[in-house]
Amino acid sequence: MTADASKIQRLMALTERLTDALRADIAALERGRPREMRTPAADVQQLTALYSREAACFTPAAVRALPKEARDTLTTVTARFREVLALHTRIVTRVKNATEGMVRAIADDVAKRKSALRPYSPVPAARPRSPGAMIYNNLV
Repeated sequence: MTADASKIQRLMALTERLTDALRADIAALERGRPREMRTPAADVQQLTALYSREAACFTPAAVRALPKEARDTLTTVTARFREVLALHTRIVTRVKNATEGMVRAIADDVAKRKSALRPYSPVPAARPRSPGAMIYNNLV
């Protein structure tokens, strides 16, 4: 086996391991357990760094020099990885948007409750302050 062929084999193995880690993340998110995600773990971060380094080292000429079945395997593994990566990105984006929406709704509700006027309180009602952005000239 040539040096280029061994690099390609390592790259395919890394790709498959990363694909498995992403699938585990997707399963954890679908179960509603984001703490079980594998990608923040140190071993997966190291795996990602290794993948980046290996992918940067090989050239298209090295891929063309591979036998047809090895090229087809590399193409299949890479296509599967891209599909799982795209699905992972969509799910993480949905979870992020939902979480941000909940935080925004809670913050709006807290601001609304703080600014509510209490007409029968022992302390005279003060003018409510804006919880939003700073207002430079409130008189105009």
